[in-house]
Amino acid sequence: MACPSKPMITSLNPLTNLNQTKLFSAYLHLDLPISSNSSNGRRKGMPLRKTHLLKAGVIPSPVKRVGGGRREINHGAIGLQMWSLCGFGYWVQGFRCFPWLALNFYMSHGLGLSPSMLQLVQSTGNLPMVAKPLFGFISDAVYIGGGRRLPYISIGAFLQALSWCTLALVPTHAGRFPTQMACILLSNLGASVTEVVSDALVAEFSKTRSAGELQSYAFAAVAAGGLLGNLLGGFLLLKLPKVNPMFFAFSVLLTIQLVLCLTTKEVSFYITQASNHHLPQNSLKENLSKQFTALIAVITETRILYPLLWIVASNAVVPLLSGSLFCFQTQCLNLDSSVIGLSKVVGQLIVLCTTLSYNQHLKSIPMRTLISVVQVFYALSFISDLFLVKQINVRLGISNEVHVLCISSLAESLAQFKTLPFTVLFSRLCPLGYEGSLFAFFASAMCLSSIVSGVFGVGLASLLGVTSENYSSLPLGIVLQVLAAFLPLVWISHVPMMMNLELQKPRRQW
Repeated sequence: MACPSKPMITSLNPLTNLNQTKLFSAYLHLDLPISSNSSNGRRKGMPLRKTHLLKAGVIPSPVKRVGGGRREINHGAIGLQMWSLCGFGYWVQGFRCFPWLALNFYMSHGLGLSPSMLQLVQSTGNLPMVAKPLFGFISDAVYIGGGRRLPYISIGAFLQALSWCTLALVPTHAGRFPTQMACILLSNLGASVTEVVSDALVAEFSKTRSAGELQSYAFAAVAAGGLLGNLLGGFLLLKLPKVNPMFFAFSVLLTIQLVLCLTTKEVSFYITQASNHHLPQNSLKENLSKQFTALIAVITETRILYPLLWIVASNAVVPLLSGSLFCFQTQCLNLDSSVIGLSKVVGQLIVLCTTLSYNQHLKSIPMRTLISVVQVFYALSFISDLFLVKQINVRLGISNEVHVLCISSLAESLAQFKTLPFTVLFSRLCPLGYEGSLFAFFASAMCLSSIVSGVFGVGLASLLGVTSENYSSLPLGIVLQVLAAFLPLVWISHVPMMMNLELQKPRRQW
């Protein structure tokens, strides 16, 4: 499946303290009073920088005049637009499980793919996700029609809508598999563009919010979309004779997202658009060169590099056996699509609950401690798959349906939640104007680690002789999976010990 590559809202208040007001004033050229103890509104030693004035008419100003010639920013309008657009975008991202559930059943039952081949197709389909750094890199450096976020989200939504609509029109038989595979790659290409630019948008806007607020909101939107997508997908697979209508329905949702992006003006980027003001004044080659140099500087900084290496390695070292388990559940245990779909719903509920808990309580726990506990539970959660394959749950009086419904998605949910603290950390440490590049690199590295994990899983299943007719060696593979999941605890020291991410404000400009 695609890398999916984020709700308790604590505050929507506008900027109130003087430093934040001066930051807005410097970037927007507002005539705001600055205290006398500051040297022209900047700290000592900070070089003067050229500014890029936004073109009138391209983006409607969220600034209005008040008495005495002073002006203030209409934060409410910006915030509402930002929350609505991002909320729907992340919800659609989570809802991608709806057509993917149908696609997995079609490839497993309609095309008769083996467990290893199914997992290989899933991993190969994720290859466009590895190109995320390029998309984030370009979105940071190149403006399209006066914007550098929404135009790219529109492009990604268009590519996805085109691919899923094509899948809906293509006949579902083995002779069309090359065309279907091309559509899968095109869909994930569009999804990679949309996801990385959306993450950059959230990272930019979150610098004026409390730590983790927007990230938790985005995670919650993804979980809500996944919850409904799996629930509806499992139900429709039982009712519909073909999967094509499900593909078409999702393409309609993507078209709605495309229309929203095209009709929304990019008013949420005043800070970062101005902070990266030098880019529109230079040639494309100079912009890309500066952006690449800055990205290398950001990534190689120790406080970003070490946590990044840990989260990527913690995924890559665990062999993924999802294809084998999916085929075992549907072909050997004969579980229908509604049970599989509902199990994913439970998984998304777990993500939603843990996201709420993180935003309310867990983010006050030292990050290294929190991640260590999550990793331990992640490793132990694979034991539930061992119980299912060995049918220990049946001997304990728990039916296969109940076991799969309640427990089988736990590992996937914990893996998804584990990225949230790192997303918050990187958004607070990333310099202004380079969020797209950093989060694109982060997302790409995560997708690459998932592909490596999937390839390891395919190799392990093949080595153990796991096939559609023989699952006798699958328990050994799960045991090795559990042991591999404990390995990242050996280098857990790469995860920082910090309790309050709220204190980590981005100060440095590259």
